[in-house]
Amino acid sequence: MATKIPIKKFGKCQCETHHTKSILYQILNKEHGSETKWHQQHHSPHCSTESKGCSCWDRRRVVLKTPEATCRRASGVLLKTSTFIRNLPSFYHMPLDDQLVLIQQNWAPLFVLGMAQEEVDFDLREISVPSLLKKILLNQSLTASNELGSSSAGASLAEVQKMKNLLWKCWDLDLSAKEYAYLKGIILFNSGCCVLKCLPYVQKLQQEAQQALMEFVSTMFHGNLGRFASILQLITSLRDIDADAIEELFFRPIRGEVTLNVLLLETLYIKPDWL
Repeated sequence: MATKIPIKKFGKCQCETHHTKSILYQILNKEHGSETKWHQQHHSPHCSTESKGCSCWDRRRVVLKTPEATCRRASGVLLKTSTFIRNLPSFYHMPLDDQLVLIQQNWAPLFVLGMAQEEVDFDLREISVPSLLKKILLNQSLTASNELGSSSAGASLAEVQKMKNLLWKCWDLDLSAKEYAYLKGIILFNSGCCVLKCLPYVQKLQQEAQQALMEFVSTMFHGNLGRFASILQLITSLRDIDADAIEELFFRPIRGEVTLNVLLLETLYIKPDWL
């Protein structure tokens, strides 16, 4: 597993720097490297407070440092995610429309759990994204520039850092295979999806998965329900994962504009009407 990589490595937020020269001067004269290295200078993997309330953090973009190897492992995780769903007979007892809703709304947190279970860590590099004003002032072709950058727009640094922090929380808990399975069941059978036709059935499945997790933890950890509570706390963070950031970071480099929703549905032999 790779070394823990903190949020501070990108240095001081640009919003906090004091500029002594005009904005126009900086736009025209600031030296932008095509990429900046992902520096490892601190040791706390969960430092995320610096990004809160910072408007520039969401604008900073990152890509994988080793896309070929990481994307290959990510594709393997996606395949195992579809296998997990296929092995649940209760999932296929639901109407097709409900299956589609549950997959579309929950594939991203299931994928992140798969990344954690397979211990897939990844290094990043920040990429420079020229501002619209700079393009105009330098008389660059916006169309050509957009076409050039469309294949490597990068993912939001803020969203990727949330994902990395969540991975480390899972690794710190050292979840077992059964704990991952029960947690995936709780995530997949999301009773918060109010549009489901068989909502009571989904609620029952989610409650059964949660009960099974509690009983397993209680048995294996001598009634330590504190661990059970810590595992349940992961759910909120999992549901906050940005699916677009996952697609951009792990799958766009190898699959282009293919939507992961469609790809996962095809691996599950589900063919919605709109495909």
